[in-house]
Amino acid sequence: MTELTELMKKHVSVRSFTGEVIPEEDMTEILKAGQAASSWKNFQSYSIIKVRSQETKQAIYDLQQQPWILSCDTFLLMVGDLKRAELATKLHAEQFHADGAENLLISSVDTALVGQNILLAAESMGYGGVMIGLVRQSSKELSELLHLPDYTYPIFGIALGVPKRHNPAKPRLPLEAVVFEERYQEQDAQVIHDFDAVQTEYAGARQTELWSERIAQQFGAPESPVTAEHLKQQKLL
Repeated sequence: MTELTELMKKHVSVRSFTGEVIPEEDMTEILKAGQAASSWKNFQSYSIIKVRSQETKQAIYDLQQQPWILSCDTFLLMVGDLKRAELATKLHAEQFHADGAENLLISSVDTALVGQNILLAAESMGYGGVMIGLVRQSSKELSELLHLPDYTYPIFGIALGVPKRHNPAKPRLPLEAVVFEERYQEQDAQVIHDFDAVQTEYAGARQTELWSERIAQQFGAPESPVTAEHLKQQKLL
């Protein structure tokens, strides 16, 4: 077991911060570690909006009211970005085609890998944070607030700061439920029932609903059209 793997296995989302400032030199190292993530053909199809002013954090909070946006030291908006791809393409070709599922996957995966590196780097330095995917519900308004041009879109945020406390790490599905030898192996609902029980034991009195019920809330109804509408507006669908 290495120090790195131990750190990764102890990951918890931190939503309570002391209010202490992350020194700028530490933030720079965290962001450089993020940049070192793997990237499709080294396109680096992402940008990061670093927000430290309380004024801008308040404006973001007004759009997506999660208190850790206000209480964190630094809020990072992780942006899928094909704007630089437009500049590069127009040096060599007459047309630029950013729209489509493959290009969305390229920029989304690149951005997610950078975000995970950022969070791991922050944790290795004693900081903590939480990913905020719900920013996509306010993607149009966020894009206007932060001046995101065509061919860019908010994917998720990261609230970073000095942890006030750490909760125990959440349980994960057993390895055999997600790792299959040689070919995909379909499972029955027992794997869901079993993990509902594990999650219930972990959460104790804090639990208000089953793990599977939260999944059903996400996938049991048609998705909100907000994300797709904004992607079309940004010329990405």
